[in-house]
Amino acid sequence: MNDKLNKNKSLLSIVELGGYPDFKDIYSQHQLDVEKTDSMRKAVKILKKMSPDIIVAEFNYQSDFRDRTSNLETLLAVLQKKPDVKLIVFYEKEFAHQFKRVTERFVLPYTLAFPIDEEALSNMVTKALTVDLGSL
Repeated sequence: MNDKLNKNKSLLSIVELGGYPDFKDIYSQHQLDVEKTDSMRKAVKILKKMSPDIIVAEFNYQSDFRDRTSNLETLLAVLQKKPDVKLIVFYEKEFAHQFKRVTERFVLPYTLAFPIDEEALSNMVTKALTVDLGSL
């Protein structure tokens, strides 16, 4: 029982496109155990084995998808079975219109536009660790 109380919280970082800094220092300041992957398919496999406290993922708009807007819908479908997992989404401002289509269908209280402000990310991680999603 004490093991669970002393266990660090975990974060799954899904970096498909990247091109921005590694935020491992922010995550370690929050004492998060970080698992990283570079594809949504690998992330879905990881989520079969673990339920991280937080997932950080990119919204990557893809106009060639028939049935969805982006890579994110696959993840959101899996997360419907894991309601306690908090999702932080990074998105490009130029794709805000397409991202809005996703936020109209899914509750996404933790989103940040590129370039990512590190202080804003740190504050968002703090909030994600302390706020109950049922209260949003």
